[in-house]
Amino acid sequence: MLTPIETIALMVIILAAVKMVVILISPKYWMSFVKGFWSNVILVQIVSFVLAWIVLYYLLQQMSILQILAVVAFVALLLVFGIAPEVGFIFKKYEAQIKQGKLWKQYWFYALIWLILLMWGAYELLI
Repeated sequence: MLTPIETIALMVIILAAVKMVVILISPKYWMSFVKGFWSNVILVQIVSFVLAWIVLYYLLQQMSILQILAVVAFVALLLVFGIAPEVGFIFKKYEAQIKQGKLWKQYWFYALIWLILLMWGAYELLI
């Protein structure tokens, strides 16, 4: 029987493998699937938020928040590597949001989540 962390890892492995195979075989099908997936952004945000907290709950059963934040650093560096070619587009988007005064209005909840996690990590580190 798999532990919750092993189950989470297995799901990541399966989903990533399926994604890579589908992209190799039919990138158009993948894009069609992705467009459908992202068609309801609010629903995607709600589901991913709930799943993130479920995953965090199970991770905290066997890891500390500091260990989790260290893994976040690893994943963030991989994401930076992956999105580096797109940084021009991202900068343009954020610059437009800043000019319109909408950056914090759009991302306040996301920023609050990160602030809570960072303060929690700092508390654990300093106590």
